[in-house]
Amino acid sequence: MDTLFIPLSLAAGGLLAVQAGANAQLSKTTGSPFAATTIQVVLAALLLLIVAIATGTSTAFGRLSAVPWWHAIGGVATALYVASTILVFPRLGAVVAVGLFIAGQMLASLGLDSFGLLGVPQQAPKPATLIGTAAVLIGVIAIVFGQKGATRELSGSKLGWMLLALIAGAVLPAQGAINGLLRQDLGAPFVVGTISFVVATLSMIVVLVTSLLMNGAKPQLGGLRTMPWWGWIGAVCGATYVTTVFVAIPAIGTAATVGLTVAGQQIVSLFVDRHGWFRLPQREISALRFAGVVVLLLGVAAIKVF
Repeated sequence: MDTLFIPLSLAAGGLLAVQAGANAQLSKTTGSPFAATTIQVVLAALLLLIVAIATGTSTAFGRLSAVPWWHAIGGVATALYVASTILVFPRLGAVVAVGLFIAGQMLASLGLDSFGLLGVPQQAPKPATLIGTAAVLIGVIAIVFGQKGATRELSGSKLGWMLLALIAGAVLPAQGAINGLLRQDLGAPFVVGTISFVVATLSMIVVLVTSLLMNGAKPQLGGLRTMPWWGWIGAVCGATYVTTVFVAIPAIGTAATVGLTVAGQQIVSLFVDRHGWFRLPQREISALRFAGVVVLLLGVAAIKVF
């Protein structure tokens, strides 16, 4: 049964790249990345709630009052990640953005394992893990600087977007670990996923209201009627990813889960950039960028296999 989580984790990672592209279209349609994120997390919460009710596990909501409060806040990471993907994908490109997300995920995963944080069993990193993580970071650097004009366009603003992408990636393993604790408390994965996205919804409502009070862009909802169908699939992708990760981590381990999901992200992002999927700009995949992807995937493989 545990081996089933290997292809599922790989597919869930690929869905993250799809989610980012779909949410970028949703953001363009509404004219507000914060409104787009709020819509996406609300839909994901409703989807998981329906599944929880259909599977007869919704009674687990009644045990939530006995759970430590911080076991239920994993959804904050979802809000941060989804909003960040909407902001950085058009500015950095799919391959660069996903490469930075991956670097953040790998560093956070290494920290969780090394220090035994957030309920993850502590284990000293093996030499192969350290070598693999270094390879991932080298691959990310090659991906970033392999983009045409990368050095010329490396402004302070672009560095800021790159830092945001690193942070957004880093919160994903932390979210998986926290949601894993909540699953131990409640024993119902779809209920845990629902709670995670409800918290994400509340977080985004606060951000959206704050933005409006500060004279931010007002959402334009009229265009949603004519938005392509694939602009709505971000919720399904996000719900699938979050549920898969916190269920897979106890089954195959943090390093394997993160490694497989990041491999899926990078593979799909190559196609997004090369073919301009989801109405994103087409970006040339240079030899250096492609080599960076290969090195990154080899690093992931080293962490997973050894």
